[in-house]
Amino acid sequence: MTQTLLTDPDSSLDFSAYFAMHIRDKLAGAKRTKQATFSFEFFPPKTEQGVQNLYDRMDRMHDLGPSFIDITWGAGGRLSHLTCEMVKVAQTAYGLETCMHLTCTDMEKEKVDDALKEAYKAGCTNILALRGDPPREKEQWQAVQGGFQYAKDLVKYIKEKYGDHFDIGVAGYPEGCEDQQDEAILLDHLKEKVDAGGTFIVTQMFYDVDIFLAWVRKVRDKGIDVPIVPGIMPIHTHASFLRRANWSNCHIPDSWNEALDPVRNDDAAVREVGKGLVAEMCRKIMDAGIMHLHFYTMNLAQATRMVLQELDLASPNGTPTKKALPWRQSLGLNRREEDVRPIFWKNRNKSYVVRTQDWDEFPNGRWGDSRSPAFGELDAYGIGLKGSNEQNRKLWGEPRSLRDLANLFIRFLKNEVQSLPWSESPITSESDTIKKELVDLNRRGFLTINSQPSVNGAKSVDPTFGWGPPGGYCYQKAYLELLVSPQLISELISRVEKAEDITYYAVNKAGDLRTNAPGDGPNAVTWGVFPGKEIVQPTIVETISFLAWKDEAFRLGSDWARCHSNSSPSRHLIDNVMENWYLVNIVHNDFHQSHGIFSLFDKLEVENMDQPTDLHQFTNGDDTNGLTNGHSANGYSTNEQSTNGHSVNGHYTDAHKTNGLFADEHPTALT
Repeated sequence: MTQTLLTDPDSSLDFSAYFAMHIRDKLAGAKRTKQATFSFEFFPPKTEQGVQNLYDRMDRMHDLGPSFIDITWGAGGRLSHLTCEMVKVAQTAYGLETCMHLTCTDMEKEKVDDALKEAYKAGCTNILALRGDPPREKEQWQAVQGGFQYAKDLVKYIKEKYGDHFDIGVAGYPEGCEDQQDEAILLDHLKEKVDAGGTFIVTQMFYDVDIFLAWVRKVRDKGIDVPIVPGIMPIHTHASFLRRANWSNCHIPDSWNEALDPVRNDDAAVREVGKGLVAEMCRKIMDAGIMHLHFYTMNLAQATRMVLQELDLASPNGTPTKKALPWRQSLGLNRREEDVRPIFWKNRNKSYVVRTQDWDEFPNGRWGDSRSPAFGELDAYGIGLKGSNEQNRKLWGEPRSLRDLANLFIRFLKNEVQSLPWSESPITSESDTIKKELVDLNRRGFLTINSQPSVNGAKSVDPTFGWGPPGGYCYQKAYLELLVSPQLISELISRVEKAEDITYYAVNKAGDLRTNAPGDGPNAVTWGVFPGKEIVQPTIVETISFLAWKDEAFRLGSDWARCHSNSSPSRHLIDNVMENWYLVNIVHNDFHQSHGIFSLFDKLEVENMDQPTDLHQFTNGDDTNGLTNGHSANGYSTNEQSTNGHSVNGHYTDAHKTNGLFADEHPTALT
């Protein structure tokens, strides 16, 4: 009952058309369907740790379901290199449609060309073109030699150089800007920017919705008909609320001051009251027919999330409300049509993107000749274990026995621990139907690192198992990936090979691979059926990619061990697991069977799980939880099925080897 893959490369579903890449198309879709959408603004932090923290926050906020994000440029382009890098990471690794700010300040054409080239190479298709504020050391704005005087000049230049590749946004000021308060002049400038090629308008922050809506009418009366995106600044604290309103010279309604003043010294109460005020403003905006909201996050999540939840716009279960595929897509250059991936990187999306970033082509419709066979090296940035040694010890403790290790995995399954070395995000609701069985396996010493339950025809709009366009049905085979003690690997393999409709791969760090798969070709473990389309099969299990994942999986475990000192029992315990245990994946090819995999483990349990790690046993080469003089304690030799490096089943394979004030124009927002 193995589900074979499509062989027609032209039969894949065009998800790129389903999820538009230009902001103007996203805004048009929201208006057409009358379904509200939203986006976030971030700015480049000043420190390396700040950048990593922001990446983690962007990753988490992806699951709130933003239509796009934008990343500010910074006055004078001083953080331009970081802006370009953040655009690349957001677009390719986190699958966030990204709009890059670009300013005229201190930017000669060569710098602009470099920035546009980097954005293009990152797969970015949206630019917010701004004049920008003068650098701090200059009181008045002036163009550099060979640069641009006005935002309209920058818009025109981008349009001339790149045609329709970039969707170009421009800024709008409902209450004036720092160096111009004349509304008529600002509307003239806005018309010029749109006439030069601007296709959408993002506004300065505001708190008086009546002023904003009156301004919108004036914009329309001016003959400007491109979409308008209102800039929304959530309220974090009372002091920052007043400071940002002052920066942008925006009017605060009396009713807002009356609501906020009594709780001004209680930050939590300010956020709670502010949530209601901002949400009510957003409702009035949407009631006026503007269906997209752009949040100036200030690189923070809580206040924005609270407003979205108040508006019932945030995903209720922490997963995106719309998924083109069961895994997070990369939007990097040439990757938008990628629609097949191995399941092994299910919980390490960024690592997979990094290890495949140099491929000439990406699988589309099938996993085969269109895929480059080479996975990137493990020393590339973004592949190794995240966090400092101290942070990881605090997160995962200092296990001294296999029971401690098992309990850590159980805590992860119960959402008491937010990550593991092999899973960078918390466990999702998809595992709820098999969580009891997963907990039981870990309690008996089988350390589970990846899984999915079987699914038989869930609707594509299902909040847990659905993906793809509406009107479709989704299917998946039961899958389990785990670390298995050498005590039990032979018995488990014996049971699997006697079972019907079950295939497996098992490999240790040294590369001793065992499998009953009929060949090296892919086995689809997730597929979908959609009206008028061929079957889409986006997730597979396959030999070469499993061996590439094997190297990464054991490397992550070894990195974890090295978070502990050389004399630590924890280090030797984890190292022993990495050196001697097997990484096993099992697929039940009958998707009607929901719990068939788990019966393979009946009455199997690792011995001596409560025994503390004894450092002397490692110096003597003994291991009561693994091998003793080359043999397991229960008599199963880890190599009893192998002869001269080949397993008896004949399938051995060698190991392959802003701030909403437009932070660009208000540099104080970056502090």
